[in-house]
Amino acid sequence: MTKAHYFLESVCGAQLEACIEPLAELRIRVFAEYPYLYAGDLDYEHRYLRAFAQAQDALVVTVKDHNGKLVGCSTGSAILSQHKAFIEPLANAGIALDSTFYFGESVLLQEWRGQGIGHQFFDRREAFASQHHYRRACFCAVIREPDHPQQPQDYRSLNTFWHKRGYQQLPEAVGHFDWPETYNGPQVSHPMGYWLRELSL
Repeated sequence: MTKAHYFLESVCGAQLEACIEPLAELRIRVFAEYPYLYAGDLDYEHRYLRAFAQAQDALVVTVKDHNGKLVGCSTGSAILSQHKAFIEPLANAGIALDSTFYFGESVLLQEWRGQGIGHQFFDRREAFASQHHYRRACFCAVIREPDHPQQPQDYRSLNTFWHKRGYQQLPEAVGHFDWPETYNGPQVSHPMGYWLRELSL
C-alpha cells in the first residue's frame, strides 16, 4: 500500500464531535496491543474523548483510507486542560505548564504502520503547537520492563523514533495511571514516563 492510498486531516473546534465514535473504537483496538494491554470500554472512551474535545487548543490529526475509513489518529491540547494527575509530574519537574502543549495518543492500525504516518502525526502537531505559541511539546508513554512476559518477539520500542524526533525522556517526571488489562478485571497501576522537546517558534 502506498502513500497515495491514505489521507491526513487536521481537525479542531466543532468538527471534533464527529471524531469521537470512530476514535473511541480505534483507541480500544490499538491500545489492547502491547505495550499498553488496555482492556477498554466504549462508555469510558466516550467520556474521555468528549472531555478532550472541550480542551484548550484541542487537535485531532486523522488518517483515513481511500474509502474514508479511519485507520489512525493522533491528538493534542494544552497541558493545562489535562487532568491533575497528568499535570503534576511535569509541574514537580519545574516545567512551565502554560507554554507546554500535550500530545495525547497516536494510534494506527498495524497494517498502516511503516509508511511514515507517525512522522506526519508529529509534524502536524508540532506545527500546530508552534502556531499557537507553545514553546515545548510533551507526551507520556507506558514503561514496561525489558523482559515483560507479554512482549511479542517482534516488538520494537519507539524510544529510538522519539529520540530522532528530538524528544528526551525526563527521568524526574514519572506518573502512575490505572487501567484494566483484562475485561472486567481489576485496575492495574502502570508507570508512565514523560518525553519533552523544545519547539521552534
